[in-house]
Amino acid sequence: MNIGQAAAASGVSSKMIRYYESIGLIPKTVRTESGYRVYSDQDVHTLRFIRRSRDLGFSVEQIADLVSLWQDRERASKDVKAIALEHVGVLERKIRELQEMASTLKHLARNCHGDARPHCPIIEELASDDPAPAPAKPDAKFGALGKVAAR
Repeated sequence: MNIGQAAAASGVSSKMIRYYESIGLIPKTVRTESGYRVYSDQDVHTLRFIRRSRDLGFSVEQIADLVSLWQDRERASKDVKAIALEHVGVLERKIRELQEMASTLKHLARNCHGDARPHCPIIEELASDDPAPAPAKPDAKFGALGKVAAR
């Protein structure tokens, strides 16, 4: 199949397929005499594997390792698990960072009158040379929105 058909079948754009080939994530494909790429069903299967890996947020380097492990029938599952758990740690750190950013912005927005006056704590904080203050942690008894936590 040609690159357009492979893209449609795998859910990976033609541009990304060319990129993955250029960095060696997928092998160089067979070409016709006129220079068109020809993809096999196995190539499409690999592209789907890559797409699902990208959907889970794995880096290109991690995907290369996963593809290699996937193709190695003698692999140890612990190697795959280690990559997955390392990625979980990265995702959990990002989640905490995003939650902290959201909490800080909510705090600043609560302290902004949001009226016609020019005074705005949000702008003042963004313009400040000091690091942003950490928002107060919610009381264990109360949730993030100030409601009593379910028990």
